[in-house]
Amino acid sequence: MNQESAPFYTLSAEQARQALDSQAGGLGAGQVQERLERCGHNELAPPARVSPLKIFLRQFENILIIILMVATALSFALGEYLDAVVIFAILVACAILGFYQEVKAERAAQALRQMAAPVAAVLREGEEKVIPAREVVPGDILVLHTGDKVAADGRVLTAINLMADESVLTGESTPVAKDPAPLPSRDIALGDQACMVFGGTVVTYGRGQALVTATGMAAEFGRIAGLLAAVPEEHTPLERRMHTIGRVLSITCLGVAAGASVLGVLRGHSWLEMVIWGISLAVAAVPEALPAVVTGALAIGTSRMAKRHAIVKRLPAVETMGCTTVICTDKTGTLTKNEMTARILFLDGQTLEVSGSGYAPEGAVLEGEAPVSAAAHPVLRAAGRLALLCNDAFLYEEGGAWKLRGDPTEGALLVLARKAGLDPGTVGEEFPRLNEIPFTAERKMMTTLHQAPAGVWAALKGAPEALLSRSSRILSREGERPLGDGDRAAILTHAEAMAGQALRVLGLAYRSLDALPAPEPAAVEMDLVWVGLVGLMDPPRPEARAAVGSCREAGIRVIIVTGDHPHTSRAIAREVGLVGPEDEARVVTGPELHRLSDAELGQTLAQVQVFARVAPEHKLRIVNALQAQGEVVAMTGDGVNDAPALKKADIGVAMGLTGTEVTKETAAMILADDNFASLVAAVEEGRAIFDNIKKYLVFLLSCNLAEIFVLTGAFFLGMPLPLIAIQILMVNLTTDGLPALALGVDPKAPDIMRRPPRPPRESVFSRGVNVLLAVISLHLTLLLGGVFTYFYYWNPRGLADPQAVLLLAQTMIFVTIVLAEMVNAFNCRSDTHSLFTVGPWRNRFLVVAVVISILITVTIVQWEPLARVFHTMPLTGREWLLALGLSLTILPVVEAAKWWLRRGG
Repeated sequence: MNQESAPFYTLSAEQARQALDSQAGGLGAGQVQERLERCGHNELAPPARVSPLKIFLRQFENILIIILMVATALSFALGEYLDAVVIFAILVACAILGFYQEVKAERAAQALRQMAAPVAAVLREGEEKVIPAREVVPGDILVLHTGDKVAADGRVLTAINLMADESVLTGESTPVAKDPAPLPSRDIALGDQACMVFGGTVVTYGRGQALVTATGMAAEFGRIAGLLAAVPEEHTPLERRMHTIGRVLSITCLGVAAGASVLGVLRGHSWLEMVIWGISLAVAAVPEALPAVVTGALAIGTSRMAKRHAIVKRLPAVETMGCTTVICTDKTGTLTKNEMTARILFLDGQTLEVSGSGYAPEGAVLEGEAPVSAAAHPVLRAAGRLALLCNDAFLYEEGGAWKLRGDPTEGALLVLARKAGLDPGTVGEEFPRLNEIPFTAERKMMTTLHQAPAGVWAALKGAPEALLSRSSRILSREGERPLGDGDRAAILTHAEAMAGQALRVLGLAYRSLDALPAPEPAAVEMDLVWVGLVGLMDPPRPEARAAVGSCREAGIRVIIVTGDHPHTSRAIAREVGLVGPEDEARVVTGPELHRLSDAELGQTLAQVQVFARVAPEHKLRIVNALQAQGEVVAMTGDGVNDAPALKKADIGVAMGLTGTEVTKETAAMILADDNFASLVAAVEEGRAIFDNIKKYLVFLLSCNLAEIFVLTGAFFLGMPLPLIAIQILMVNLTTDGLPALALGVDPKAPDIMRRPPRPPRESVFSRGVNVLLAVISLHLTLLLGGVFTYFYYWNPRGLADPQAVLLLAQTMIFVTIVLAEMVNAFNCRSDTHSLFTVGPWRNRFLVVAVVISILITVTIVQWEPLARVFHTMPLTGREWLLALGLSLTILPVVEAAKWWLRRGG
């Protein structure tokens, strides 16, 4: 027997029992033991464990981290303890952060395992027994009751009003009615397999029995766990870019430092002097503040996003949202509220609309534009009573939110009655329930019997055609009258039109009786009085339409990928503005997608915006296909069925309120308010973070390149060293410290959400960035080279001691390079806009950082004890003004370069 070989939903109940060698009274003890040994326990396989030490050591595999570790050791060797401590602290912080992220991700599989039912009721040897769910085996017969969590996948044998909530697996927004009848085809989506129940789902109504067909990893939950485990961890675009930048910079700077050191030795300098100088040059070139700036920028973005209800679990995910090109969104609970709502009433030949959404009793029944109440509308009053009385659901308020206990459709009817102005308590006291006739699939209706002020009142709800066939009269504002053929035709036409709008349509009817009859359909469900139609649906969130529009303006494509019905999915796509109101949006179902080749799927993705009735592997395949086209994909979801795709996507986004623990653990981001609009905030923050990291890199590299050009240029030309090792380290620490960190939290550009997404593979070094790097580094190189040449060879002070002349020249270049880089920090606030457009004083952190850095430099130069440590000499006021004036020349040069770039140069 193979758990996966037989398509059980196509077999009759008896054929399924024969295939699994099971009897009507269940399995015997020997059969159970043999199947436990062969199939294993009914539980998910534990994930492969990686030791915490290995996870921690894995954080140091990045080449930039390795270079920084070397820099830390060398800084200690040089006696630069402050610099070494700062670098070491950055390394430890980055390692701890990465360690925490990986350990957190490991919990996803554990959360999935905990969703299994702890116990199960089964038939064994003719007796009903309650056993641990892990001991359920294929061939067992599950006994299912309302409220039970299904322990394993099974073929329904008997069903009495049996309904199951399968949203965690399929995304279906309403409970699914179960029927033992076999299905005619193998090509049927999971959500349409009415004769099957699935492990991890919940019985919401009725009772029944099911033959266990699959357990553990062979069940649907297990299959999803396998998909989740097979999806590799993806590096974010930011992580890939930072890795490339670190590798290029480290190789370049080490090569230059090594070459210069060897040449220095050949020219007669000592090995020790050249090694120290080469190390200093390498440390100056390596961006040791880069991890701090990236982490700081991401942390600031994370804090901002948390205030906008988006919780980030992995810091790089913040930036990833900024380059997202496609959002694959689930429908139920993401674009919609996952709360059924009555939208339309058809009473007495008139259509009434219902405002408000969800289970909160806020809204009204509208006749045109005006609210109408049950007190003024007798047909609405009757419909409201029926909605309250023929109902087993219960609404309650908890923590400021309205919640439902019972069937979502019945919950929507309770809210409808409240909106019509009826009080459930008052109506319940006036019409106490005496008896009921439960819903059955054959009758397609439910009946409750109530004591009325005069006699007995039967309240009915069900399929419109079923109630109409048993109705002889219709309720109007004037009272009851005969139900004619024209009335029937109009009602059925409206029912079809409402169904075409993806509404779930219910009929309402009643019957007045003199005395309590036997609770039998034949005695009650006849000669009914027709009241009207109710159209219900899981409505879109009010803010979803604006959010979809914002994504479109930002150049981000939105695709609905759901397990729900195609008609419902198409209607929601229209309501949120994903397709026009008159467009006949094409919807591709899971079975259709399964038949497409990879090439055909790629073409389909360019044309289709709605995928319905999809299974977990279909969602995963869609994400893979989009990524193969070069897209950066964000995937939102709340159910277990979304977890593998969330893990594979560039960024997985889980719903915080309605999401399962599996999706929350798997995702990189959680929307605390389940608000699709929060994704727009995430995109905005992500783009701002990338902008700020790019600003920092332009600032860092333009300054470091100038330092390297000046130092190596002077060295190769046979000139004295413009800066000694300790001065190089101090310049590096001063300029790459506070100002760089301040650029990492620069305010957002005004046009940030009007730009298209940057190409996923676009390098940080875009054409504009490269132009600015060339212009700034060249200008600083010429400026600093000129300063050193003037003060060393022209000796404007007329100093007699050659060492004093060199000391003054080194001090002037030290001061000028610091001041020039402080001015350049303001230039780097935008690579396209003028400094005066973005506002020179908007970043208060940068202003404070520049002031502090300048004060430190002045102290080092002018205070004698520090001047001796750093080998500088005090400057005159004229020399300070000269250094400041020369440093300010970078402003017009960069402004001219930006103007040229803006003009398309």
